Formats: sequence, C-alpha cells, structure tokens
Amino acid sequence: MIRARQQDREWAADAIRRINAENNRSADTHLYSVPLPEHWGVQLYLKDESTHRTGSLKHRLARSLFLFGLVNGWISEGTTIVEASSGSTAVSEAYFSQLLGLPFIAVMARTTSREKIALIEQFGGSCLLVDHASEVYEAAAELAQRTNGHYMDQFTYAERATDWRGNNNIAESIFDQLALEEHPIPHWIVVGAGTGGTSATIGRYLRYHRHSTELAVVDPENSAFYPGWLESRHAAGGGPRHDTLDPAGTEPAAAVAGGCQPSRIEGIGRARLEPSFIPAVIDHMVQVPDAASVAAMRHLLEHAGLHAGPSTGTNLWGVWQLIAEMIAQGRRGSVVSLMCDGGDRYAGNYYNPEWLQSQGLDPEPHEATIREFFATGTWPNQGVPVS
Repeated sequence: MIRARQQDREWAADAIRRINAENNRSADTHLYSVPLPEHWGVQLYLKDESTHRTGSLKHRLARSLFLFGLVNGWISEGTTIVEASSGSTAVSEAYFSQLLGLPFIAVMARTTSREKIALIEQFGGSCLLVDHASEVYEAAAELAQRTNGHYMDQFTYAERATDWRGNNNIAESIFDQLALEEHPIPHWIVVGAGTGGTSATIGRYLRYHRHSTELAVVDPENSAFYPGWLESRHAAGGGPRHDTLDPAGTEPAAAVAGGCQPSRIEGIGRARLEPSFIPAVIDHMVQVPDAASVAAMRHLLEHAGLHAGPSTGTNLWGVWQLIAEMIAQGRRGSVVSLMCDGGDRYAGNYYNPEWLQSQGLDPEPHEATIREFFATGTWPNQGVPVS
C-alpha cells in the first residue's frame, strides 16, 4: 500500500514536470497592435492565443486543469480523462493527455466542427457526440464514472485552477507586454464569457493589482451569462452601464437561454450559468447578435490580415462599441482583447457562405455597421460625432 502511494506520487511528480517543461519550451503568445485611425487617440491590442501548440486560448486552461487535477490527487497513471466541451478545450486536453500517456474522451455536441474533431483524434483522443449541447455535462459525468476516470469539468474548475494573482496567467502576460506602450494600463479589457474562467481570472487580477482597467464581457445569443449578469446586477441594486441594443435598435434574440437553441457561436455561450462565471468582477456586458460575430471576424481578416474564429468576432463587436464611446468622450487610451483561436478550424462553417445561409446568418448588415464606424468613429444610436 505504501509502495503504491509512493509510485502514485512519483508518477504525479513526473507528470507535473512534463507539463511545466512543455510550458518552459513555449514562448509567450503575441500581442498584436491593430491599426486604427490615429486621430481617434485609441490603441487596440489583440492577444493572439491561436499560436499555442493546440491553437487556442484553451491551451492555458487545459494546462491549469491538469496541474489542478494532479496536485489534488485526482489524476494518476492510467486515468481516463473525460471532458465536456464545445471543442477547443477538448483539443488542448487531448494534447496534454497524450503528453502524459493518458486516454482521453471528449463529450461534445454533434455540431462541433469537423476540424476540431480531427485535431482531437490527431492528439490521440476520441469523441462521444451528443444531440444537444445541454447533454454534455451529464454524459461526461456518466462516462467518467463508467470508465473509473476523471471528469475534468472545466465549467466548474476553470476559475479555481488558474492563479488570479499572477504566476503566468493571461492577465499578467498582457500587462507585461503592454509595459512599453503609450498607454500601458488599458481602459478596457474585452473578453468572452467562455467557461467563465478567463473573465474571472482577469477580473480578479485587475482588482488584486489595483488597476483602473475595466472588464467588459461579451456574450452571444442563446447564452445564460448575459441574463445571469443582469440579474446579479439588479439583485445588488445596480444595473448595466448602458443599453446593449444591436445597430437596428432591436434586442438580440433569446435573453434567457433556458430551453432555447444552443449558441451558434462555437466555443462560447452556454445554456446554463456555469459555476466558474463570477458576475461581480465584470464591469460591463454586451450581448452580441450571432451574425455580428461573423461580420467582425470577417472584417478583422480584411482590415488587419488576422484569420480568427467567430468568438474573436464576438469580442470585436464589443470592442468597437467601447472604442466609439471613448472617442465620443474624448478619452485617449488603449483597449485589449483576445484572438481566441485561428480561422482554419472554421473553414467549413463560419467562413462558408452556404453554411451561413443554412443557419440563417447574414453578416452583411453588420459589416456595413463596422464600415460606417471606421469611416465616422461613431456607433449607431450613439449620436455623438467624432471631433
């Protein structure tokens, strides 16, 4: 018994060494400066998380989740790793499972892109596909129990596994890379809700380091995060800073996600308010029409030559509104957001006109809104011209 425990500790110690060695071999991700009209007085930076070995922001999360599971004694030699995912986290966890010689099974909706499924299998993982995104939680928990494996449960542990004080988290990296810029303390950091872990980590980091930076979180249609945040604000006696209407002046569909169709923006938007989501650290939220996410994604490629996925477009739709507000107020400064993953994963859907049409997604009106914003510096319904 004692020898077995020693062997478990030795295996876990070597597993932690391997993960840390992988991180030590990796350079940090780039922080790109996105060109904007100079007279606006605003600089935009995108943290390009697509350059991780597994191609997305979720590489950081997977590393943290594995270390968290190892130090808690939940993962040992031969443990089957199971995860509920919309794809990107599963790709990264498949990679780390392969690094440690562990079997990996991803539980995902059938609508997950073929490119992501291929990447999971490339890293030695396998996929269990379910009919609806809301089914992944229960299916993953049952599968882990049946295989005597470990359910990683990113939606619960994302905010716990990452050290918000620093220690190589994404917020620390952003501020290190901004140190020599004209405005090293950004006015806004804009991220998607995702699992809730990224916004929780960045929000806590900002507070702990006493930065004046505000945190804005964007959320697609049919997601529980935005209505959950509104409810928490109202319960606390506050409210949103301003409306989150789309350019047509109509509310985005599905303010409440329960019982509705799943998010059409792969990788973000959840049918339930995940445990990792911490509303109190968020200063502002924007609910983004799905077609607007696609429009902003396509505009980024045209404007800056950056080939990103649709969740990056969701980020940018919020970014443009906040920059327009800064311009209207005569406020100079910087804004930071994330390029969550690369566009190659979405060649068959979000970059495919036929697929967009089949989903009822028309990005053209929203692309016109972005073009008008770049021409005038104002956002529809804002009513304040650029000086």
